[in-house]
Amino acid sequence: MIKVKVFGSGSSGNGYLVDDGQSQLMIEAGIPFKKVEPEMNFDFSKVEGMLISHEHGDHTKYLSQFVKRTSFPIYATKGTFDSLDMAGARYEAMDKLEPVRIGTWTVIAFPVKHDAAEPVGFLIISSMGERLLYVTDTYFVKYKFNHIDYMLVEMNYSNEIATENDQEGLLNHGLHNRILTSHFEMKNSLDFIKHNLSPSLKWVELIHLSDNNSNAELFKHKTQALTGVPVMIAPKRSW
Repeated sequence: MIKVKVFGSGSSGNGYLVDDGQSQLMIEAGIPFKKVEPEMNFDFSKVEGMLISHEHGDHTKYLSQFVKRTSFPIYATKGTFDSLDMAGARYEAMDKLEPVRIGTWTVIAFPVKHDAAEPVGFLIISSMGERLLYVTDTYFVKYKFNHIDYMLVEMNYSNEIATENDQEGLLNHGLHNRILTSHFEMKNSLDFIKHNLSPSLKWVELIHLSDNNSNAELFKHKTQALTGVPVMIAPKRSW
């Protein structure tokens, strides 16, 4: 059974651990190493690699700390590594839609729509064949996936809340426009989840909620009504 630990989720920093009881994968490096270390019980021996979805700071700010303090490889697209100006033996470029074996895991990076160089989501498959779908920082995903057991999916904002905040001067108009073309709105996220529902789905965890333009209880209620499985809200854990 795949388990997920959230180190942090949101614009202040993102970091996750995926564990199937045999080995682990880390996703994103937006949380300081010194904060992640105790959450890992100071043990990174089971980590097979780290996945980076794109180059923005809330996903990569502390990547150099992990490179210095650990020995596992870092995986991202070439466009992401080029944007970060990172190259070397530790950095493994992933081709989109091509399965990559990372220790006991199989990972497929797929393109998403975001204002970054070469952003991707990940289909992560454990050695036992369980499938976890990770999607963040996107406003559209054209792919449909079968037999998904777990979902880590962005539900960043509600258009109604963002529009109201914009009209009341609580949200910068330019930021509002960027959000519309870079992040999963509630209805788009629900539509994506609906099109990827599977009888084997065990849970959904909603990630990367906006600080001011989201409603966690509303998001959770709507997702549970749609899926009929347990739904969690990833904690921000601002460091």
